[in-house]
Amino acid sequence: MSDLNVLLVVYAFPPAGGVGVLRAASLARYLPAEGIRLDVLTTRNPSSVGMDLSLLREIPPEVMIHRTITLDLPFSIKKRLKRLVTGARPPLTHTDGSAAAGKPNLLKRALQDLLLPDPQVTWLPVLTRAARRIVRERRIDLVLITGAPYSNYLLAERLRKSFPKLAIVLDFRDEWLSTSFEAASFQFSRSERARSFAIQAEAGAVASATAVVAVTEAARREIRARYPHDPESKFQLIPNGFDSTRLRRPVSLPDPRPSGKIVVTYIGTVYTSTEPAMLVQALQSLPPEVKSCFKFRFIGHIEEPRYHDALLQLGDMVELKGYLPQHEALAALNETDYVLLITHDRLNISAKFYDYIGAGKPILGCIHPQSDVRRLLEDLRAGWWVDSRDLEAIRRLFMDVAAAGNSRLASFRPDLEKIARYERKVLAQRYAALLYLIAGRQRERDLQAPSALPA
Repeated sequence: MSDLNVLLVVYAFPPAGGVGVLRAASLARYLPAEGIRLDVLTTRNPSSVGMDLSLLREIPPEVMIHRTITLDLPFSIKKRLKRLVTGARPPLTHTDGSAAAGKPNLLKRALQDLLLPDPQVTWLPVLTRAARRIVRERRIDLVLITGAPYSNYLLAERLRKSFPKLAIVLDFRDEWLSTSFEAASFQFSRSERARSFAIQAEAGAVASATAVVAVTEAARREIRARYPHDPESKFQLIPNGFDSTRLRRPVSLPDPRPSGKIVVTYIGTVYTSTEPAMLVQALQSLPPEVKSCFKFRFIGHIEEPRYHDALLQLGDMVELKGYLPQHEALAALNETDYVLLITHDRLNISAKFYDYIGAGKPILGCIHPQSDVRRLLEDLRAGWWVDSRDLEAIRRLFMDVAAAGNSRLASFRPDLEKIARYERKVLAQRYAALLYLIAGRQRERDLQAPSALPA
């Protein structure tokens, strides 16, 4: 198997932190061992929730990282601007994310009309020039473009015009059209103009791509259904995973804490598709003696003040830790009894799910009942779930946890053999095999293409 020259295009890359960098970081960490010569094209100053130098130290030295400037604003400034252009939001009383969208003011409408599909589109001119140069100078065989941000995918059409025979793969960490316009608060604009732009932009990117990779089967089917004239083989699945080198699986039940508390930990961003309104209402309705049994720890960025305020309504039951580097966040899993999963998303599975199963901690899930995460949770026997919009079911779940004590933990029997398939090293090996296959097919098409006849 000859070496394959791959260019990985990613907006945020270590030392930037946050769950959004982990998929690309794990590919950069493990693909070189599969005979892939990897270049990474990223930004020098991405808007990210924090820094995590430990992730950068894990990247092999042979990976060449190209960093370019972007005009995108730092994360803290962007959040202040978002509050300015969005204005005050009503109190959070239910889990209908669409109700929070509100009517944009004049400044926000102007920004939305200018920056489509997202503010990171300001990187596209620099990205295009750099990508073309690297493809030529480094003799790149395949370009792997991962997002969000979705503006990254606009590069595909530009590269296709310059390199008609280049293999181009789009890696969708989040499904674009259905999810971002219905569930995710990080979507910059949900206007009809933005939706129309996104539909055309995705269609152009997919038409220019050699293959499309999704992270869940539901998302793969959703994307594939929009392009029925393309072959089924064009749409592939490589899920997210966990890194076993960073996690310590428990070998026995934890000893009872002196405080007698049941610790439940949530790791990751709190935003529209993970907003906690119904959970907060359910926990507030518990009897005082049950409330006193729990300590909920939230580790990660909280997208909007209203989510922060909602969680603070839990009083002594909750601790808000804020953003922590990944190794610190994962270390906190060693000190918890259960992990908390909140998701109203029917298509995507959040990255935290895989860290949870890798850590061997039972999941208490408030999830979409028709989602892929429910199917996977049941298949792996990774915990217990209830409908994220069913107040009484959520209440009963935590009543049962408090009443059962250690007996529920003792009954936790995850399928370790199936869980091992989601280790990032294993998934990177699968991804490498897929990239070799795609590049090989592209070469075959190039060889079979009729050559120009002599004049």
